Amino acid sequence: MRLLLMSDTHLPKRAKRLPDELLAEIPRADVVIHAGDWVDADTLDLLEGRAKRLIGVYGNNDGPELRARLPEVAYAELNGVRFGVVHETGPAQGREGRCAGRFPDLDVLVFGHSHIPWDSVAGDGRLRLLNPGSPTDRRRQPYRTYLTAVVAPGELRDVRLHRLGATG
Repeated sequence: MRLLLMSDTHLPKRAKRLPDELLAEIPRADVVIHAGDWVDADTLDLLEGRAKRLIGVYGNNDGPELRARLPEVAYAELNGVRFGVVHETGPAQGREGRCAGRFPDLDVLVFGHSHIPWDSVAGDGRLRLLNPGSPTDRRRQPYRTYLTAVVAPGELRDVRLHRLGATG
């Protein structure tokens, strides 16, 4: 099962549209995960129309329309792996401990907010924390980014960070 993970698209404030490379990945993915800060409902409509399955949450920059359509936290079991998706996890310092305590029944937590790619393990190696960064707004990062991964029966593997370039 192929996954495409993104967050913090901030359309149309940070970019006019999603990058072509990212759009090309959508039909290849079995599941698309968006960890919030869509900003416009058009991006949600686009992903709902193109993705085989979409799991998304709202972020701190998402208004009433998106909050009415999306949860604050989403949960899904994919190929025997328990996923959670949330926008904010708080400061980087202490993140692993906070997330392991807040989400004791998960195998993978996908989050956003910082625009900083993150891949770590919490809870004595039990919980994988993933932030795909942003495909449209690199902030202080050298690249705009997103993640792909594969969920095999009972395991997450082949997590790959994709760099989209310094512009944008």
